[in-house]
Amino acid sequence: MDLFEYMRTTNMEKESPLAARLRPRTLDEVVGQQHIIGKDKLLYRAIKADKLSSLIFYGPPGTGKTTLAKVIANTTSAEFTQINATIAGKKDMEEVVKAAKDTQGMYGRRTILFIDEIHRFNKGQQDYLLPFVEDGTLILIGATTENPYFEVNGALLSRSIIFELKPLEKEDIKELLRRAVYDTERGMGVYNAQLEPEAEEFLADIAGGDARHALNAIELGIMTTGRGEDGKIHITLEVAQECIQKRAVRYDKSGDSHYDTISAFIKSMRGSDPDAAVYYLARMLYAGESVTFIARRIMICAAEDVGIADPQALTVAVNASLAAERIGMPEAQIILSQAVIYVACAPKSNACVSAVFEAMKTVEETGNLPIPSHLQDAHYKGAAKLGHGTGYLYVHEYPGNYVRQQYLPYELNGKEFYHPSGNGYEVKVKEHMKQIKRAEGKRQE
Repeated sequence: MDLFEYMRTTNMEKESPLAARLRPRTLDEVVGQQHIIGKDKLLYRAIKADKLSSLIFYGPPGTGKTTLAKVIANTTSAEFTQINATIAGKKDMEEVVKAAKDTQGMYGRRTILFIDEIHRFNKGQQDYLLPFVEDGTLILIGATTENPYFEVNGALLSRSIIFELKPLEKEDIKELLRRAVYDTERGMGVYNAQLEPEAEEFLADIAGGDARHALNAIELGIMTTGRGEDGKIHITLEVAQECIQKRAVRYDKSGDSHYDTISAFIKSMRGSDPDAAVYYLARMLYAGESVTFIARRIMICAAEDVGIADPQALTVAVNASLAAERIGMPEAQIILSQAVIYVACAPKSNACVSAVFEAMKTVEETGNLPIPSHLQDAHYKGAAKLGHGTGYLYVHEYPGNYVRQQYLPYELNGKEFYHPSGNGYEVKVKEHMKQIKRAEGKRQE
């Protein structure tokens, strides 16, 4: 490290946000998350013994994922390197791997690679790391706010221990607020501020388990509030409320609130209640839910609960997903609202769901039954000589573009999977299928 880098680092430590300055340096300074770092827990013992394997820290913002990585950096004898997946590319990873190999070869020390926002890496980037995690060149620590079972490659997951971090309890937030206000070394104790009990209670409640949210608010309050007659900066309830203009909705992506809200959202669309559906859409958008996630659920509902009763529902949902992704917020909320209301108001049918589930069950029970020879491909080499395609009837050569022939395996002759409902467009589908069968019956007569 040269003089300029040293000065830059020193200045950043002094001028960095309060939440960064207050980050614990040791395990004993960590607040909350006792379910994984209590003194009798695996992670605590592994960090203390410096015997770490690859880890994935999963949890909502402000719960201490990066904090735990920094604690590990301060306690391990291994080389510690950090990159952020939002800005790092393959070249950065290649440099990390090269340095790790050199460190292992020259000093016999392993390298811990901490990747913040690891879910931002695509499959190829994650695959690149796999052999180096496998052979021990790197000990991977990944941090993600998204469900790792969806966002991280299965191969990396199988080589890692997943620790889920929970939103901090109110008492944990209060302790951090007191450190922030009264700690003279790394907090804001030199400002001679006083945190009133009502303000402390308010900030701890409104933070929603996010320590960074609370600390940013208290920092803003201290920096912008004038001193009272006693020379102190009084952080009152009124000051605290001014520091957070928008009340945080209790909605964490890994907890019950997330699943309860999305469940109510889906059930409201399925139940043809556009008012409730758009309300739950607003709750998710207000809380910062991913537009992509919401759009995906609308598409699923359009296929699962509307189906062919209104074939346009899926088209509307897919187009809304593409448009919302390209346009982004805040305009995306209008596009999603249109799709939600359309799907909620559409006639409902789950006949497509029943059809595929019943078909899947039949396949499971009967296995790979022989495909009728007249349906088999006759174009590949030697197929025609084997009788493949012989006897196939081309429907466009027949009245009404229909002719009866065996499509299912002969063992399933007469089996029906799709049963159109009496709703929406499926009424026409049902009548159309009846007309086909009536016409075929007359021809046979």
